[in-house]
Amino acid sequence: MTAPEHLTISGPEDILGYIPHSLGYWPSQSLVAMTMQGKRLGATLRVDLPEGGGRRGREQFARTVAEYLLADKEADGTLLVFFAGDGFDNAGSEETAARSFRPLLADLECALGLSGMPVRDAWLVGEEYWRNVYCTDSSCCPPPGRPVTEIRDSRLNAEMVYLGSSVGAPPGAAAPGSVDTPAADDAAVIAAERDWTRALVGKGTLRAQLDAVLDAWEAALQPLPPEAGPPGGGPLEAGPHEVGPLVAVPGGGLEPELAGFLRASLRVPAWRDAVLVMAAAGRAAAAAGAEAFGIFSAGTGLPVSRPPLPEQHPAAGSPGRPAASGCDPEALPGYGEVLLGLSPRVPDWEALKRLEALMRELSSCGGGEARAAALTASGWIEWCRGRGSFAHASLTRALEASPGYRLAELLSEVVRRGTICGWAGRREAAWQKFGSDAA
Repeated sequence: MTAPEHLTISGPEDILGYIPHSLGYWPSQSLVAMTMQGKRLGATLRVDLPEGGGRRGREQFARTVAEYLLADKEADGTLLVFFAGDGFDNAGSEETAARSFRPLLADLECALGLSGMPVRDAWLVGEEYWRNVYCTDSSCCPPPGRPVTEIRDSRLNAEMVYLGSSVGAPPGAAAPGSVDTPAADDAAVIAAERDWTRALVGKGTLRAQLDAVLDAWEAALQPLPPEAGPPGGGPLEAGPHEVGPLVAVPGGGLEPELAGFLRASLRVPAWRDAVLVMAAAGRAAAAAGAEAFGIFSAGTGLPVSRPPLPEQHPAAGSPGRPAASGCDPEALPGYGEVLLGLSPRVPDWEALKRLEALMRELSSCGGGEARAAALTASGWIEWCRGRGSFAHASLTRALEASPGYRLAELLSEVVRRGTICGWAGRREAAWQKFGSDAA
């Protein structure tokens, strides 16, 4: 994620306060590197601090960090923050802690300087105190450092909260009060999934059946009508009220019949991929890509299976980019281009946000392959945003739900290698947590 355009930074507390909002959690045992474009913050990168490895390990680590940051083509400087609670707070003195990071800092200074992104400043942040790595003035950085409360109470932190941001649990940690197992009252969804799975057998090559599947996902992904937003007119928070589907029952959540159909459709890889492509690039791209793969065959005489769908709200639009009638299929992006973030130029981030919420709901309804598919889709969306830690956590849960699930394995390898999604690597396309007017 890149920084919002109009946030004003007046001191190091603001820079350090921005990081947890950018990542979505307070990091630990991590290096956070932020590119600078003149006086403007650019991209944010978090990586685990290296453990041992000696001089060669440090140098390789520094080169890898520089390679990641080169994705920001406009970067001309770097800010570094070492989050190391235990090592800093228990080091005996702030000077001891600062010296312990000197060799790694020197290697980072060398690698980033050679890459045209020299280090402009660096800080150490512990559990209770923080300090500038370069500062030797006790009046500015008194032992054992400045209190971390200065970061949590900074003006920019307050502004981010006002904009609707919150700092949650680290990736892989359950949110307070959450349960990562299907609830007993989801029996109706599981029963519907079982029935729809039987009904859909043998229909994966029917073009008409793909159309019916995409119809159902379009209905579930419709944005809420304007009057359905949260009361008070304040900033929206990340929660079910913000992105819930129109086809919800009065008590919240999808109708069991539709939820079961959607989960059953996720069990067919071609349909699963078509849903991801439709959300990011539009329905025309999803249909054309499936056609290009040659998955369709002549009619088999099997009837098309369709779940009951509610009428669309008049203000609701398509979840993906609409395509003009008669659009040239060759001008549409292929599945590979979309899944790697190479095309379209800018994805439909709002549709992907609604898809993530829907996948979160579907993954909580039951286990098995459908849960793995929903969690994999969530992991892919996080990777598209440039949030590799969250992507890894979601993909790990997917593989726990269905060991060997192929797409989760492939994406996990992509994340492990540090491959950056095409959209995340370009400022004009990158996900903006608060939109373009976040100021």
